[in-house]
Amino acid sequence: MFDVLSLARFQYAATTIFHFFFVPLSIGLVLIISIMETMYVVKKNEIYKKMAQFWGKFFLINFAIGVVTGILQEFQFGMNWSEYSRFMGDVFGAPLAIEALLAFFMESTFIGIWLFGWDRLSKGAHLACIWLVTAGTTLSALWILTANSFMRHPVGFQINNGRAEMNDFFALLTNPQLWVEFPHTIFGSFATGGFVVAGISAIALLKKRQVSFYLKSFKLAIIVGVISSLGIAFSGHAQAQYLVQTQPMKMAAAEGLWKDSGSPAAWTVIASIDTKNHKNNQEMKIPYLLDFLSYGTFSGNVEGMETLQKEYVAKYGKGDYIPPVKTTFWSFRVMSGFGGLLCVIGLVGVFLLWKKKLQDSKWFLRIMVASIAFPFIGSTSGWLMTEIGRQPWTVFGFMQTAASVSPNVTAGQLLFSIIAFITMYSILAVVMIYLFVRTFKEGPSLNAKKDVSSNDPFDGEAYHVVTE
Repeated sequence: MFDVLSLARFQYAATTIFHFFFVPLSIGLVLIISIMETMYVVKKNEIYKKMAQFWGKFFLINFAIGVVTGILQEFQFGMNWSEYSRFMGDVFGAPLAIEALLAFFMESTFIGIWLFGWDRLSKGAHLACIWLVTAGTTLSALWILTANSFMRHPVGFQINNGRAEMNDFFALLTNPQLWVEFPHTIFGSFATGGFVVAGISAIALLKKRQVSFYLKSFKLAIIVGVISSLGIAFSGHAQAQYLVQTQPMKMAAAEGLWKDSGSPAAWTVIASIDTKNHKNNQEMKIPYLLDFLSYGTFSGNVEGMETLQKEYVAKYGKGDYIPPVKTTFWSFRVMSGFGGLLCVIGLVGVFLLWKKKLQDSKWFLRIMVASIAFPFIGSTSGWLMTEIGRQPWTVFGFMQTAASVSPNVTAGQLLFSIIAFITMYSILAVVMIYLFVRTFKEGPSLNAKKDVSSNDPFDGEAYHVVTE
């Protein structure tokens, strides 16, 4: 009923998607916390210390659960993808080992010092700890993406005795794929943290709870969110242009482009895709836009999937090299749509703050509550487009997914582990939501008194905060 390859792919997708809910949130939250504590040290206003401590609770909960979910990712390479591990482990394992031994331990060490170092370390030393945590989370992402970029654009290795062996570690670090992928992922993570903090703050503002505290939190988070969302757009454009050159089949599938576009090339907004007959029905297109997205000009030709299929057969041998087109096409549009939506919402939020109308704009605060989910939807869709669009390859041009799966794993074993993992992940999700809700209900530990001297144009009600 179920084949091993499909179950192994489903298990990897399910566990990776769930784990990736936590990774960008950790990266984004710790940046915001670092900025909050920096403002506390610079401005010497206790409210920023309380902000760092309060939002730090969300970060610690998220980080702890993220560690648990991430452990399975490493194990799966040996359990379900042993052929891949045997063939590419010498190259792929190096950046993952460095991530675990360097970046992760750096994060963990300084998280502990930061957590227990309040009032024990000097302000400067304590601030340095949280910025080192921020650096550690970013470095973790860098090393993981170094490994992932190798799968999309293999460099720095040679084939020896039927195995890929790394012969140029520097080539992995200078892989062009890494340096278009890394900024896009980091900006997405920063946006995730910004919109989660802003969205939770919006809930409190709707309930008129500790208005000054959450207004300041909202202000900082929405600024991070809008800058990051703009960064997502520009870095995403750069990544798309690079993929046209290195993974043209993925980009052709993402555009639903069966035949060569010709010049000028129009971008397909929506279409009814007929994969059986290799054509699209009921298309809505924007003239010239595909050329601009692909090459930065308004002229050019983008190769279609049928042309690329013939080229790949000639280069790699017989086989079907066209990925699941519908999934790739629509996941790309969901990712792009929610990315654009974050830009618009962020700009509106900054405008309302500037006009001092945020608290009276209940409609917008409700949108901000809903927008908590938007970065997660966008990043998940982007991950699906990236990984599914690469099929049938595990390592582009060298190893296909069907050849990567473990030969001794049975469908029954995979089905059992899938059920077990989903059950465990569901429990973890309930625990995380419960802890988040409880932390929010408890609120920040502070007393407040009105400060009539504030000149902050974004602060409708300015308060100095006194510890209880």
